[in-house]
Amino acid sequence: MPSKKEPQALHQEIRDQLRQDILSGVLVAGTPLRQDALAERFNASRIPVREALRQLEAEGLIAHQLNRGAVVAGMSVEQICELLDIRVALECHAARLAVPNMVERDFQAMEAILKAYSASKTIPEWAEHNRRFHLALSAPANNQRLVRLIEEFCLNTDRYTHVAMSRATGKDKPQEDHHRIVEAARAGDADKVAALLEVHILDTKKELMASARSGAIASLTRGGTNAVL
Repeated sequence: MPSKKEPQALHQEIRDQLRQDILSGVLVAGTPLRQDALAERFNASRIPVREALRQLEAEGLIAHQLNRGAVVAGMSVEQICELLDIRVALECHAARLAVPNMVERDFQAMEAILKAYSASKTIPEWAEHNRRFHLALSAPANNQRLVRLIEEFCLNTDRYTHVAMSRATGKDKPQEDHHRIVEAARAGDADKVAALLEVHILDTKKELMASARSGAIASLTRGGTNAVL
């Protein structure tokens, strides 16, 4: 028998595992999240399951649909672009706060992540290393609420953007950006880091919009009416 957990710890554990399943693609958009099945999976009552789902809905990872209950959320191109704009504001501000606080261990941590990024073979792998890099860049800002906001928006966009981005640019171009950002951070140039970071994120937005346009054109040439990214 598993040991009993405090209710708060249990709902956090359920939330964190479901979040990981969603972000890694184990649970794809539209997958139903039934409370009774989740309660059985986590050997819990419905109360912590319900609270975990409430928090994931607040993060935008799940949605409630009429007659279906909770499902893994999808996201339109327009919604992703809005989140990317928010990422620019949050991450560039965090970078300006973080760079003056960085020490050698921070640079080594980022460089280790980039080394793992280069060695990764699949889109989910390099998406995860990309997420970790952006969080490591923001961490020395020493503002947990700001970093948490960045984590939520970074996570929510990464799961939608990497497949489309991999088709357009692969992983090499973003990795070149990452190395330039670390180089500027090592030089202590917070404004340059923020400028590079803004271009890096907005390039993602441009590629997504271009992919959406291509999808719309392809749909029209096939006689369709809806563009799907």
